[in-house]
Amino acid sequence: MRTRFNKFINLPELIHLFKEVADIILPDMLDIKRPELKDGKYKVVVSEASDYVKERMQEMVERAEAIHRGVVDPKDDNMLRITGEARLLGTDPRLLDSYAPVDSDSKLNKAVENIYQEYVQSQEQKGTQIVFSDIGTPGPGKAFTVYDYLKQELITRGVPEEEICFIHDAKTDEQRDRMFSDVRAGRKRIIIGSTEKLGVGTNIQTRMVAAHHIDCPWKPSDVGRILRTFKIKKNVEVTDNGKDNF
Repeated sequence: MRTRFNKFINLPELIHLFKEVADIILPDMLDIKRPELKDGKYKVVVSEASDYVKERMQEMVERAEAIHRGVVDPKDDNMLRITGEARLLGTDPRLLDSYAPVDSDSKLNKAVENIYQEYVQSQEQKGTQIVFSDIGTPGPGKAFTVYDYLKQELITRGVPEEEICFIHDAKTDEQRDRMFSDVRAGRKRIIIGSTEKLGVGTNIQTRMVAAHHIDCPWKPSDVGRILRTFKIKKNVEVTDNGKDNF
C-alpha cells in the first residue's frame, strides 16, 4: 500500500495562514508586456459524437448501471476502467478499437485542420505551435496513437516531416535542449508532447502562434508555455479541442 496526498481540509484557514507569510503578486499587477489571446479568449472547438461513439457510450452507461447495482465483480469491471475507456473514446475511438470507423468530424481531424491552418497562416515568420496530449502517446506495439496520426495527417497536407517533432523522442537533456532550440529558431514548427514532458523548463515561446490541447484537463500552467514575454507574435491562440464528458 502506498501513502499519498489525498485532499486539503480547512482550506480557508490554510489560505489565511499562507497569506501571512507569503507575498502574492498576480500577473496583472506587474508591468510586463505579454502576448494577448486572439479575440481575448480561448477557442473551444466542439466535436459532435459520431453514431459509433454514441453506441459505445451507451454500452458504458449500461456497464456503469450494472456496477452500481452490485451485479458485477469489481475484478471484471469497475468505474475506474469505464472512465478510463471513456477518456480514450472521447479522444478517438481508435484508441479503444483500431478498426473503429474514421470520423471526418472527429476531435483529432478538427485538430489537424486547425494546426494546418495556423501553419500556413504563419508561414512568413515560421510560426511554431505546441500540441498537448496526455492520451495516445507514442510507443512500440501500439496499433493507433494520437501523435502518429496527427503527424501523418499533417504530412499528407504538405507539412515537411522534419518540421514536426515529438518531445518523447528526446531521450537526454542534450537532445531536449537541441529540440527546443530548433523550435525557437523555427526549424521545428510543430512540437507534440504531454503536459508533463512539456512542463517546467520548456522555454520555446519565441515564435509560438498557437497552443492546442487535445484532451482534458488543461491548466493555466500549460497555457503559460505560450503566454510569455520575448515573442515575435503578439496575438496567440489557445485551442481546447472538444470536451471529454461522461
